[in-house]
Amino acid sequence: MKTRDVVIFSGEHFVVPQCIQRIDHLSTHGWQLRYGGTKLYSDHSQDGSGARKALALATKELLKRIATMPAPSRLRRTPSRKKQSDLPSGISGPIVRQRAGSRVRDCSFAVTLPRFGETPLARSVYIGTENTYTVERYQEALERAVALREKAEAAYQRAATKERRAQAVTLKVQMAGLLGRA
Repeated sequence: MKTRDVVIFSGEHFVVPQCIQRIDHLSTHGWQLRYGGTKLYSDHSQDGSGARKALALATKELLKRIATMPAPSRLRRTPSRKKQSDLPSGISGPIVRQRAGSRVRDCSFAVTLPRFGETPLARSVYIGTENTYTVERYQEALERAVALREKAEAAYQRAATKERRAQAVTLKVQMAGLLGRA
């Protein structure tokens, strides 16, 4: 998991994991956890002397949330506002094309299958030819496309969560000095 060096107003240096932000504003001094909701861990001091303990508490809560919650996903769950069809996110079509050597055109849906840490796959779900195209075949193909996309999204989510939890183990080792004092 990524970390960064933060120097607070008192001049003290901290190594801070991502998902934790420093808040220093007027009479509010503390660390804000931003993972699965937000929570502020106050220094309980105006001079920053409680910052180390507050960061340790925020980091422990971060590790707890990573262990129990799915990783946040950047996958688009809803279609873009600019999308001109009613199809779900990641599905487009129907695409009509005439293949070389064929006398009739065929229709299919294009489905984008996300893969964590890799480029997405593009798959085609066949609907029918211009001679066999029906509303029922369209609906069946759309159901297959949606199922294909949902399966890929679930696999993406599992892989993202697994990776985030592996990063948390590394973070726990990296932050052992801080976590041992709290």
